[in-house]
Amino acid sequence: MPKEMGMSKEMGMSKEMSMNGRGGHLYMQTNEVKNAIIHYHRSTNGTLTEVERVATGGAGSGTFKPISGQESAPNSFEGAGSVILSSDRRFLFATNGGDNSVSSLAVAADGRLTPIDTKPTGNAVEGKSGTAKSLAYSPSKDMLYVVHSFGPDHIRLMSVSSDGKLTPRMERYTANTPEKPHRVPTMGVLSPDEKFLLVGTTFDLPIAISGVYPDGSPILWVPGPDGKPRSVASNAPDPDGIVIFRVNANGTLSDPSFQDGGGGSPFYIAFLNNRPDTFIVGYAVGDGVSLCRIDEDGRIGVGKVVPIDTRRGKIAELCWLSVSPDDRLLYGTVFGYSNVTTFHIDGLEIRVAKDPACPDVEGDGTFRGLCGDVSSGPSDNWVSPDGAFFYQIYGNASKLVGYATKPDGSLEEVTSVAIPYNSPEGLAGF
Repeated sequence: MPKEMGMSKEMGMSKEMSMNGRGGHLYMQTNEVKNAIIHYHRSTNGTLTEVERVATGGAGSGTFKPISGQESAPNSFEGAGSVILSSDRRFLFATNGGDNSVSSLAVAADGRLTPIDTKPTGNAVEGKSGTAKSLAYSPSKDMLYVVHSFGPDHIRLMSVSSDGKLTPRMERYTANTPEKPHRVPTMGVLSPDEKFLLVGTTFDLPIAISGVYPDGSPILWVPGPDGKPRSVASNAPDPDGIVIFRVNANGTLSDPSFQDGGGGSPFYIAFLNNRPDTFIVGYAVGDGVSLCRIDEDGRIGVGKVVPIDTRRGKIAELCWLSVSPDDRLLYGTVFGYSNVTTFHIDGLEIRVAKDPACPDVEGDGTFRGLCGDVSSGPSDNWVSPDGAFFYQIYGNASKLVGYATKPDGSLEEVTSVAIPYNSPEGLAGF
């Protein structure tokens, strides 16, 4: 057996032992101006212990939120997927939103990280911060797809070598249309067969441009081409909020197809684990989730939106999703309400299981969601490979909270660790 194969097999066995016998590992980027990845050991009872902080070599946005221009607010990038692991768990990739770069790090058998490379995406930084924020990785093409909040070049590509080195490429792609030159995509996700890149969106005009009212609330209705007010939500009134690119044989992308995302802002896209043609969309504007299918030609069909309870006020901003390994439970983070809602998935049906699934986590009182509620700004989440634990960032509360999952969808807090204020983004682990 070649030495490299033996090492790879040993590494894989060690990682499986780590997961099954001694818990696992969880990673989050601080998104501080000097960006770093925090590596946590995850015990068998779900508790987290910080192992190390590893500098990415790039810059985060800090507490600054580029799409709204707020000096300090959680969910800085209005997106998801800023920290991802390769499917073989050899590499961790992270965006550095402040300077528009991407970092690759090697993942050892014990979960520890070693920086490999940091390269610019190719998009210039304008103003206080860049907006590189979401990653998707194609192992069959050795290609990273990097999504930015601001365009027109929303998507840039990077080749990944066998040792994790990054090479920026010249290709660039947009989520804009001729009538909508300021769209804000949220994340990019590859279909399980790696044939399509699906891009979610939230606004056709960022709040940094639409502005705020005298009381500080964001302007969500702006004059349209006909002079009448229209929503800045990306899929309402025009049903074109999910952007789909076919992935070519060399990893480049075809021209985009703009398709109906169902609700007002199709923020998050999560494929099921055992049905590769089926995914779920979480709606920042729309206050719920829907079950969707994609066919061999890249056309999608969207089911009805299953809403959460919005008596506290709309817009609730249900943005981040995690699917249990058995595809039976769905966890949806409600940014505006400071909590999580769970759903049951049963075939082609989704229904609310627990709303809310956990008590609200209070922030410091300085941040409000679009619904007007004071919020701790929960953002990225992650569910463990065995489905036993769920982890949630609460940026305005400076907490990363872990919960034990229950069959009825409820969540019981088992751990909480201090994290930097407002800035952290992204969760990935094994």
